[in-house]
Amino acid sequence: MNPWWHPIWQTIQAEFADLGDEREVTRVLVRLLMAAVLGAVLGFEREHKGKSAGVRTHMLVSLGAALFVLAPSMAGADEQALSRVIQGIVAGIGFLGAGTILKGNGQDASHVKGLTTAAGLWMTAAIGTAAGMGREATALISTVLALLVLGTMPMLVDKVEKQDEEKQSEEEGRKH
Repeated sequence: MNPWWHPIWQTIQAEFADLGDEREVTRVLVRLLMAAVLGAVLGFEREHKGKSAGVRTHMLVSLGAALFVLAPSMAGADEQALSRVIQGIVAGIGFLGAGTILKGNGQDASHVKGLTTAAGLWMTAAIGTAAGMGREATALISTVLALLVLGTMPMLVDKVEKQDEEKQSEEEGRKH
């Protein structure tokens, strides 16, 4: 005779059977950890620069995107279903990014803040999606490229603006 808890234990085992063997556990861990770490790297860069969306936000966006593609893939979803999931991620991140964008009011009403943060969250979701789909190398390369953009472009823009200001000063000096 079966004890009363035996069917309960079997049900619990069946509910956790989505990770059948060590290879599957390793695959899921690598993909989710990769997404979290790469999201943390981008988030650290943004937090270090004093931006509103930092490490935790970027980690959660990347990890969430990875899980959104990983779970249906593990359940046997076809390419069309995964395509729809990715479309949903892109649209959903658009709403999250929109919340980070602020339009100035008052004297400088044309100034818009938060576009880079929104774009960074969008990129982080794409990186998480790549990691969740098992494209870890692509996710890693994309993270490095994003860091290059975030790190080098402000310096390049400052340099060009400084040169423009110097030229403008010289031209004004010649006029007087």
